[in-house]
Amino acid sequence: MKSRASQNRTLTCSEAEMQVLGGKFLSLDSSTTVNELINNIINQDLFSVVPHLPIEFVDLLILDPPYNISKSYDGQLFREKHSSDYRVWFASLIDAMKPLLKPRASIYVCADWKTSVLIAPILEKHFHIQNRITWEREKGRGALANWKNSAEDIWFCTMSRRHTFNLDNVKIKRRVIAPYRTDEGDPKDWHEESGDGFRLTCPSNLWTDITVPFWSMRENTDHPTQKPEKLIAKLVLASSNPGDLVFDPFLGSGTSAVVAHKLGRRFLGVEVSRTYCCWAQKRLEMAHDDPSIQGFVDGVFWDRNVNTGKSRRAPSLGGQRVRLL
Repeated sequence: MKSRASQNRTLTCSEAEMQVLGGKFLSLDSSTTVNELINNIINQDLFSVVPHLPIEFVDLLILDPPYNISKSYDGQLFREKHSSDYRVWFASLIDAMKPLLKPRASIYVCADWKTSVLIAPILEKHFHIQNRITWEREKGRGALANWKNSAEDIWFCTMSRRHTFNLDNVKIKRRVIAPYRTDEGDPKDWHEESGDGFRLTCPSNLWTDITVPFWSMRENTDHPTQKPEKLIAKLVLASSNPGDLVFDPFLGSGTSAVVAHKLGRRFLGVEVSRTYCCWAQKRLEMAHDDPSIQGFVDGVFWDRNVNTGKSRRAPSLGGQRVRLL
């Protein structure tokens, strides 16, 4: 195990924890009902799992597959493929996922800029593409002869033209730089709070308010491509309702399952790495004591680096604290 500074809060599992947590995962070798799958992690290769899953049981698919770059995941190397080979691989993935989706399901697919070019035509063939979100990931190495790569894409797709989108749940609370007032001196289209002015704004497809997990954050793990809880929370709140089922077939360290759990959704995750499954399970159990999501307080997403003045608490919507499943 790595030697870490005392302030480092990166989540790890001891061998003893791995033994206990490892007994909580599913492994499928026959057809299974939805009720048997709810709120579980399947520790298995995805393509061996798919034949045993029910059809049309997923409300929201969060798909974060390996991008077309060479990267090691818990010692398993995903090698960069020729563009045509990656398209074939990704098309087979979509063919496997599509029968699992409800007729009005939503799909979010993560990608970097190079992978986006490859997968867009495949997504367009199978789904209604609603938008492409670009989010600033702030981390990344500089390049001597190119622009630093510090953004990623998320493709927003749906099975149908009719789909869930809860706009009010994903508005962003931003500080008003030049607040206007009415002739009576009252705030115009904003409100005062703790001496500052704030406005709830509609979210765009350019996200600059995301903080990538780092060593001092409780959600951080050693997974090489971990997504922030705040990022996934936006997708879950916008495109699902309480009680809906969120499916992540590349669960990694468990962010989508943890966020779904915190926000009152059901979840199912598939992950081939036993280590990553243990991290995910430990995070799920930690969520009982700390159901907060960084940057999301009292049902509102706050702009990055704004002091909310609030203590950590369970996420809430419409003034009601979200019940954890």
